[in-house]
Amino acid sequence: MITYLILGIVAAALVLGVLPYNRLVRLRERYRNAFAQIDVQLKRRYDLIPNLVEVAKGYLQHERETLDAVIRARNNAQAAAGKAASNPGNPAAMQGLGGAELVLGQQLGRFFGLVESYPSLKGSENMLQLQEELGSTENRIAFARQAYNDAVMRYSAARGSVPTLFVANALGFFPAEFFEIDAPGERGAPRVSFT
Repeated sequence: MITYLILGIVAAALVLGVLPYNRLVRLRERYRNAFAQIDVQLKRRYDLIPNLVEVAKGYLQHERETLDAVIRARNNAQAAAGKAASNPGNPAAMQGLGGAELVLGQQLGRFFGLVESYPSLKGSENMLQLQEELGSTENRIAFARQAYNDAVMRYSAARGSVPTLFVANALGFFPAEFFEIDAPGERGAPRVSFT
């Protein structure tokens, strides 16, 4: 009788350990796969940016500093994306990527501000096509980022629940970080002025 009781306790312990473990593995793989989708779109965008700069070079020769800043920001973001891709969900890597993407977005904003002041560049067929491709890629990145953040949320919720929390801590299932790009004022309500 005691043997059956001990076997029952051992079996229950295994079930309580194996089921949460398997669930954590599935959820971790989902957020890793979701990040891989972001990575594909980021690479596409990183490949488009040098083409944009190349098209603009002929028109913006005296704006070399801005063009160089865009390329530097692109290279930094690409390096940060590589670090994040090697360990999706790692808090330091994800925060580094978010910061690098913020700087890249700011530099692209400056770049497109300059493009607006050059009608012949703005109307260039190559520039229009590249801008359209970049806009489409930005939308894909946004969708992929949402899917990744949703997967991280599910993983984090499972990881934080009992008894899964004990299994997660014991077996090295570390917390995963969301992919957030916090621009100053991004979360606040837009100001509208009628003056």
